Amino acid sequence: MTPHLSADCSQCAALCCLALALDAGDSFAIDKPAGLPCPNLAGHACSIHAELTEKGYPGCVAYDCLGAGQRVTQELFDGLSWRDAPKLAGPMITAFAGMRAIHQRLELLVAAATLPLSDSDEEIRKAHLGKLSDRLEPQIVAAFPGSAAESAIDAFVRSLRRYVSRG
Repeated sequence: MTPHLSADCSQCAALCCLALALDAGDSFAIDKPAGLPCPNLAGHACSIHAELTEKGYPGCVAYDCLGAGQRVTQELFDGLSWRDAPKLAGPMITAFAGMRAIHQRLELLVAAATLPLSDSDEEIRKAHLGKLSDRLEPQIVAAFPGSAAESAIDAFVRSLRRYVSRG
């Protein structure tokens, strides 16, 4: 079964608010290095969520982890949080980066189902989808960015261009 590809912040440990860097400008009101909790974070919730755009954070409104945050929190860390166990912050940040890359590929593989794929390409699509949808071990998730598995999926997705009409 394919994981949900939309964020459910109630099932996450605010990983985007911890793991991602913010650069002051049009999208974010402040500079924040990766690994430092956002100053607007209260527990696992944004204290200015209803006013993000007005307060200079339209980038937060636009961001979607595609469900990677809740999958890391619930599947890899059994609902634990870096807030309750600070030693988990580093491993959760690493896992979040890997899971975001995995969920980006899942989104592409799900979208590819709308193409008129050959039987062999559909089998390959389903195989990749299955590998990324199964329960994953933290070390697999952490190692996914830059891995042979990521490269194989990217090459497969690029090969699907032949199914897209250009006019």
